[in-house]
Amino acid sequence: MIDLKRTRTIAALSLALLAFGATAPAVAQGGQVRVYNWSDYIDPDIIKEFETKTGIKVTYDVFDSNELLETKLLAGGSGYDVVVPTGSFLSRQVKAGVFQALDKSKLPNLKNMWPLIQERTARYDPDNAYSINYMWGTTGIGYNEAMVKERMADAPVDSWKLVFDPEIAKKFESCGIYFLDAADDIIPAALHYLGLDPNSNEAADIEKAAAHLEKIRPYIRKFHSSEFINALANGDICIAVGYSGDILQARDRAEEADNGVTVVYSLPKEGAQMWFDQMAIPADAANVEQAHAFLNFMMEPEVIAKASNYANYASGNLASLEFVDEGIKGDGAIYPDEETLGKLYVKDSYTGATQRAVTRAWTRIVTGR
Repeated sequence: MIDLKRTRTIAALSLALLAFGATAPAVAQGGQVRVYNWSDYIDPDIIKEFETKTGIKVTYDVFDSNELLETKLLAGGSGYDVVVPTGSFLSRQVKAGVFQALDKSKLPNLKNMWPLIQERTARYDPDNAYSINYMWGTTGIGYNEAMVKERMADAPVDSWKLVFDPEIAKKFESCGIYFLDAADDIIPAALHYLGLDPNSNEAADIEKAAAHLEKIRPYIRKFHSSEFINALANGDICIAVGYSGDILQARDRAEEADNGVTVVYSLPKEGAQMWFDQMAIPADAANVEQAHAFLNFMMEPEVIAKASNYANYASGNLASLEFVDEGIKGDGAIYPDEETLGKLYVKDSYTGATQRAVTRAWTRIVTGR
């Protein structure tokens, strides 16, 4: 794990400091806040607790692609006060002026954040001026152990070959493969598999990745960024390329249902993407004070730990480790060890021209034409 002995010590010190006095609310009671976040990403009790504690009414909507969120933000007038883009998207959105700088005087709980994660998110948001980490994780492979073994006893479940080698992927067409509907995750993974730079902005490299994905396209049943959770848990499909926490949610749902399905999350040995979902306030937010109150509340250690325990993701809040379930803290799929961390890459933002090329290529891949 990520030096958890050391981080637990720091977390304990942080909590000891908090014991000297409760953090004051960032704003006065009342009002409303509109939040736009990823699906299946928060314990509903957190919203109720915030409303009870502050008197602020929450409107909570969900999305399942960065592209959808970005379209709303760039068009202006999104109608939201807190949004949660992935780091690589946030970077160019900051440059486009769609967010407002955080008023850190209203965010005393920033002291709970994890320096290691802040250092990495600063790659997207220098000085973390516009955003706060909500969760972070990896993109890998989830699979139904029995269904995969039945079709290929020696399946390379620890490798991207399982889904990116056409001859191997073909073996699982009958039981179903789902991919994220997320060009920003899948194209870099394909580039990495091909031995190319996952952050390449070269048109020729994007085309190589797209051409390879088209070879396996006939064996992919669906591109969707959330439906694979229940599909895996229910035994409706055998493989999904998805976000670590979502696949672990599928694993837990299958266990709770006691339906004979065993879901496993694999972080491919070749390496994979490490991503960060960041909370930010749109420049045209109507309820800025309430948005800061919501962000500060989400940085309370016990609150964000509850979100981690629900969603099976690590948060960028160091002090929260004290309250994270042991099964999550000790799970290498959620908190990778140092060796695994060394193989993870971070996705940078595309240039405008490359993003357009990626969007065109992705449309071609998803539609099959």
